Amino acid sequence: MGGVEKKKYERGSATNYITRNRARKKLQLSLPDFRRLCILKGIYPHEPKHKKKVSKGSTAPRTFYLLKDIKFLLHEPIVNKFREYKIFVRKLRKAYGKSEWGTVERLKDNKPCYKLDHIVKERYPTFVDALRDLDDALSMCFLFSTFPRTGKCHVQTIQLCRRLAVEFLNYVIASRSLRKVFLSIKGIYYQAEVLGQPVTWITPYAFAHDHPTDVDYRVMATFTEFYTTLLGFVNFRLYHSLNLLYPPKIDGQVDAELKPVEGKEYAMDSESYLEKLSALSASLARVVAPTHEDEVEMDEFPVEGETAEQMDVRKKEQEALEKHKKLFEGLRFFLNREVPREPLAFIIRCFGGQVSWDKSLCIGATYDVSDPSITHQIVDRPQVEKQVVGRYYLQPQWVFDSVNAKLCLPVADYFPGVLLPPHLSPFVTEQEGDYVPPEKLKLLAMQRGENPDEESEEEDEEEEEEEDGNDKEEEEEEEDESEKEEEMKLKKMEEQKTQSNKALPVKVTAGKVRLEDRQRLEQEQQSEEKRLAIMMMKKREKYLYKKIMFGKKRKVREANKLAAKRKAHDSAVKEEKKKSKKARRA
Repeated sequence: MGGVEKKKYERGSATNYITRNRARKKLQLSLPDFRRLCILKGIYPHEPKHKKKVSKGSTAPRTFYLLKDIKFLLHEPIVNKFREYKIFVRKLRKAYGKSEWGTVERLKDNKPCYKLDHIVKERYPTFVDALRDLDDALSMCFLFSTFPRTGKCHVQTIQLCRRLAVEFLNYVIASRSLRKVFLSIKGIYYQAEVLGQPVTWITPYAFAHDHPTDVDYRVMATFTEFYTTLLGFVNFRLYHSLNLLYPPKIDGQVDAELKPVEGKEYAMDSESYLEKLSALSASLARVVAPTHEDEVEMDEFPVEGETAEQMDVRKKEQEALEKHKKLFEGLRFFLNREVPREPLAFIIRCFGGQVSWDKSLCIGATYDVSDPSITHQIVDRPQVEKQVVGRYYLQPQWVFDSVNAKLCLPVADYFPGVLLPPHLSPFVTEQEGDYVPPEKLKLLAMQRGENPDEESEEEDEEEEEEEDGNDKEEEEEEEDESEKEEEMKLKKMEEQKTQSNKALPVKVTAGKVRLEDRQRLEQEQQSEEKRLAIMMMKKREKYLYKKIMFGKKRKVREANKLAAKRKAHDSAVKEEKKKSKKARRA
């Protein structure tokens, strides 16, 4: 019976994919425009399972896209804008060549431009979806906002990124939604809880940029173009959720306090308002002025299927969160010139503290260094010459560590010139069997309300007493050793003589009743049952089980290795202390 001849590569996975060159020709776009369109629409290459089948027997390296994605791009209105822009560039070049300046001006006035609003709505149907994808957008905007105004990217893009970043920082301060901070080599990691969604981003340190040559800034600029549109929408919604004006405006009373002369000295009129906002020291104006009413306790009803214990746990968590939000409330900080102003001002304001700095450093200083109400002064110098009584002088790490610990840490470890404790990451959560550093254990004890410092001091005193006693005993032992050795030799000689004279006696001893250890027998039985269960496993299950056990053993090995390293380090530090003490005594 005859049938339709089946041809190779005309069905299945071979028809689901399309190469990049074919996709480009289908859309009639150049490679940079195609790349740009894919970034804006969120379409990425795919690796087929059977690459040889898809590339019709060829093994040449190729980039593949899903055919349905490319068909989806055919109806995108921005594609027409790209073509219009190409025509505009060609006409402009021709007008410049012919020196037709009137035509040049006319063309520039009618330059084709496009908006990405519809793409944002398309990619993020709900506001929560946009918040979940905000991490990369914030990181990219904070990075671009620190770029110097060189030819690598447009000045307007840098200014827009800076404005959006400052707006977001002001929202986090107003909502007090910051939760975690970590200082890393790359930059400063922040995590905020925005409408119940954790948002993590990284801001680079304020150092001079050395633009790497192997980075394609055009690709980064395309991502930033989309991210700035997204962040603009998000900021608008977030500000309105807190009853704040957007674009943000400084509260009228605070704005009157900031002297206009100070602003003129620091920046131009066009830039001074953004600079005042970026100072992060003033509160924002609201749409409707808040009325001061007595706080009313809300009735709490249990969630369906929630027990009384779960409700109590949730209530305790809520109370702890409220306490964390008011960590620096009632404290007044002053930042010295040498410390990073923006991150410290941002963190202190997020937790209810007041902050100021030298007015020659930045616009927006609210009080001077001579203010007697200052409780903490943040310095990063080995010594402070003129100290005010009743004021703590601390290194910047105290602020970051206190935020992560959710309590104001003891200030003694952070005085100027003191060797700082290790800065632990709040993003690491230790599981059972993991190595937990002693500093973390100490912190957990402090969070529980215990006082680990007193215990550690008592232990140190006991150890010192033992060491002193041991030193004295060692000296006495050295003297007695020589005498004991001689006595032992004489005793051995006498014993050998007596043993040679006496015959070996033969005795019959009574037997002892051996009690069975039930716990040990149970353990042996369990281990035997486990061994038999492993034997009965299928080959695939046994392979998976072995992989899991191997991973667990490796984890234990790593934890033991870290514990041994720490033990060696601690013993080395103790030895150094001993040597220094002996040197002082001598």
